[in-house]
Amino acid sequence: MASDERLRVAVIIGSTRSGRFGPTVAEWFAAQARRRRELEVDVVDLAEARLPDVLTDEDEEPPAQVRALAPRLAAADGFVVVTPEYNHSFPAPLKTAIDWYDAEWQAKPVAFVSYGRESGGLHAVAQLREIFAVLRAVAVTEAVSLPCYWDLFDADGSWPKRGASCHAAAGITLDQLSWWARALRDARNDHPWREQ
Repeated sequence: MASDERLRVAVIIGSTRSGRFGPTVAEWFAAQARRRRELEVDVVDLAEARLPDVLTDEDEEPPAQVRALAPRLAAADGFVVVTPEYNHSFPAPLKTAIDWYDAEWQAKPVAFVSYGRESGGLHAVAQLREIFAVLRAVAVTEAVSLPCYWDLFDADGSWPKRGASCHAAAGITLDQLSWWARALRDARNDHPWREQ
């Protein structure tokens, strides 16, 4: 498959907290995605991006960190947001990252991989679905939810366990994300997005 035919997927690590589990979850999901020949994966770690938490006015030039991340998001055909749940919501740095950009999200699919206590991060995902809808992105129906994710360690320390249900959920989520990413990329190419 030619590289220009492959779908570019940005896997965004939404937590910047010290000691976070997000990179472990993101790398596991990215590894699932990399097994598919049609996908090219870019892992975006918001802790490394260091986006400022004070947004500029619309007529001001964005800071260098924002400008540096913009091409990676713009190049993506779809996104996977990896988020924990904090107090029934998602981390503030993730909201800041979402708010710094606009056109980069439009007419592209977004999938979610969430983790937390008993809810598995689904409260955070419900809020993110609403936000991305306002940004004219398409939230795919399937998602990966990891309740009590610490229980998924195997005896040898690997994560997640080989027979864990999240493996099947990741496959279904990637199927949906790929379908939407291709359909929306074709639509954007045939009918460039314009503000209504």
